[in-house]
Parts: sequence; C-alpha cells; structure tokens
Amino acid sequence: MPTDLDDWFAREILVHERALVHYLQRCWPQRDELHDLRQEIYARVYEAAARSRPASSQAFLFATARHLMTDRARRGRVVSIEPVGDFEPSNVYLVDDVSPERWAGARQALKRLAEALDRLPDRCREVVWLRRVEELPQKDVAERLGISGKTVEKHLAKGMRLIADHLYGGEPRGGALRAWTASEEDEDDARQQAD
Repeated sequence: MPTDLDDWFAREILVHERALVHYLQRCWPQRDELHDLRQEIYARVYEAAARSRPASSQAFLFATARHLMTDRARRGRVVSIEPVGDFEPSNVYLVDDVSPERWAGARQALKRLAEALDRLPDRCREVVWLRRVEELPQKDVAERLGISGKTVEKHLAKGMRLIADHLYGGEPRGGALRAWTASEEDEDDARQQAD
C-alpha cells in the first residue's frame, strides 16, 4: 500500500530518472556500476525524505548523486591494508637489488656516523644515544643519568650539532672542534641542579 512518501518519491524524484541516467553516464566512468549507483542514490534520497522533505527535489537528487560519486571515487583511491598471505617476504630488502655503489655508500655513511658518535664527549654521547637511538623521553634520560632535563637538552643539542658538523663537513661554532672536558660537564650539571 503506497504511503505519502511513496507518492512524493514517484511524483518528485522518479520523474527525473532519464536526466539522472544521462548525468551518471556523463560523469561516472564505470558503466557497469551505473545501475547500482542509481539505486543507491534513490535509497539515500528516500531515507533523507523520510526525515524531512527537501525544498527542491531535483536539486536534492542531483546533489545526492554528486556526493555519492565523490564518496565512491574517494574510496576507490584508498589502498587496502589487508595482509596478503605471507607478509614478511614482502618487506625484505633484497641485497641483489642494491648496486655496489649504493652498498658502499651506505657503509661509508654508517662508518662516518659511528666515528661522529665516538668523537662526542662521554656524557653527550650517552644522552644522544638514549634520546635518538633508544628513543627514551627526556625525563627518563635525565633520571637515568642523574642530571636535569635542561642539561639533557643542552647535551643533545651540542651532540647533534657536532655530529652534523662531522657528517657534513661544517665548521663547528668557534672555528674548531672543542670537546667539553669532564670538569666543564660537572660544572654545567651542578649549575643545572642548582636551578
């Protein structure tokens, strides 16, 4: 038994079916999806009209069609993250695919980084290692080393600057690379503890 909503739908929406089909054919590239697309548009319009009837039925119908096509196009661009079978082999970086030049360059870069870390003052090296390699929070590094958070910041900044200077051949501030002495570190820690 037709309801008032059914009568409205037939009178206000279905009369535009031919124009809607032409619109979808012009705008949607997958011809095999047109029938499903049209039915989904009708379902959305019907559900929305059950809550509140639109002022302009034709405009509402075509706006719904446009929004649905936009949603489907967006979903079509999303890459699935479903695991496919054996997941591990897909992430293996094959050594055979790496040119000898890249392999040698990577080894040289790693060697230079190790040299840069070795040249850092002891406390500075500990802070850089804990913050950047082990990725500990600043507060945990400060507690573990018995220094203030501000001192951790200073050591990290100095360590990163010295590493960058070593790796990229920059001129350290002051013109020469001067490592902190143990007494300077102790004085700095004492100043920070007093603050």
